[in-house]
Amino acid sequence: MEAVNFQEMRRSMVDSQLRTSGVTDAWVLAAMGSIPREDFVPLMHRSTAYMDRSIALEDGSVLNPAVSSALLLQAADVRADDPVLLVGKPDGYVAAILRARVSALTTVTADNVAAAQSAAPYALIIIDGAAEELPNALVNLAADGARLVTGVIEGAVTRLAKGFVHKGKIALKSFEDSEIAPLSAFARKPEFVF
Repeated sequence: MEAVNFQEMRRSMVDSQLRTSGVTDAWVLAAMGSIPREDFVPLMHRSTAYMDRSIALEDGSVLNPAVSSALLLQAADVRADDPVLLVGKPDGYVAAILRARVSALTTVTADNVAAAQSAAPYALIIIDGAAEELPNALVNLAADGARLVTGVIEGAVTRLAKGFVHKGKIALKSFEDSEIAPLSAFARKPEFVF
């Protein structure tokens, strides 16, 4: 049986998936080219860790495709001195990428946003998943003028979006159709109808 060359697979992901999809941010390319994505997936998925597709994880969450993650991080305009809030897996792949860039990273899961209150306000909020609506508790963690990037669900399509928080309101603009896993904690609440 032939051994899997993960270093070659990472290089191929960067050259054949990320660069050809418009990812040009040097720090994103460097981090994704050096951090072993295979370490963040179940053992049975290690050999397919670099395919451009979502991978179901053992805890029920999802590792989004590398291109989606890279485009989201590039759009975030992550600065080394940013206090950053990541809504995603605290021990996940995107958190590892961000730790290579920033010194002030707080991570929370989508169903526990309130846990990030102690380090607020944040200059940047990154949501590693798609939302139908964002909770006010999340908006309240942002500094005025904070950047926010997320996946959004629009009908049957998921898109990547970026925007700003101003006076407690979020203005988002979609910039790319992309596969990104929905976050059930950010699903639209059913409205009561007579």
